[in-house]
Amino acid sequence: MSRSHLVLSLAAALVALVTAGCATTQRGPTEWDGLVRQPGTRLDAVFLKPDAEIPSYRNIVIAPATVQFARNWDPNRGGRSVSRSLNSGDIIAIKERLATMFSDIFREELTAGGYQVVSETGPETLLVVPAIVDIYVTAPDTSGPGLTRTYTANPGRMTLVLELRDGVTGETLARVVDRQSGRNTGIMTVTNQATNTADARRAMRTWAQALRRGLDSLYKGGA
Repeated sequence: MSRSHLVLSLAAALVALVTAGCATTQRGPTEWDGLVRQPGTRLDAVFLKPDAEIPSYRNIVIAPATVQFARNWDPNRGGRSVSRSLNSGDIIAIKERLATMFSDIFREELTAGGYQVVSETGPETLLVVPAIVDIYVTAPDTSGPGLTRTYTANPGRMTLVLELRDGVTGETLARVVDRQSGRNTGIMTVTNQATNTADARRAMRTWAQALRRGLDSLYKGGA
């Protein structure tokens, strides 16, 4: 099976990810580093390398996720008390937790689908390279349960930039960009570390399921 068949099958399932609503309106560039943007996707953007042909892949390596907060994000905005302020160590810890969570969820989802997730690349390895960017946590919280509660009406957000690369050459075959937001109930609700974690896990599970469905489309006929 050609690599072009592999990439197109992955993209077809990513595009067809079961999501409420219509396909997103295409905005932004139509090409990115030689990758061509696919129209009518339900994810925000899917770019594919055209006319690539080599054998299909038999295992997957998930690279450590790069984690970046939004440039305008101030973790201590709103006059947080000294006891609840976040320092540089707290920010690093949040990044590490998000990267570990991403790896765990993707590994769990792909393994549950019967796919072999390995730690080193080889001649038949698909390399998944994720970056979680533009993270905006509405009410960051690193403390345990206490008397102080934070109520918010607006959810946080994060954006995935995920590349599928050849495990040997490092050639980028596809790039997916998708933004996910947290709970948006329209009313003031309690926001804390537990709710922030649940929102992050929900977004990452959505992305992991998209990749799994892409592989299913290729190897299992969409089963």
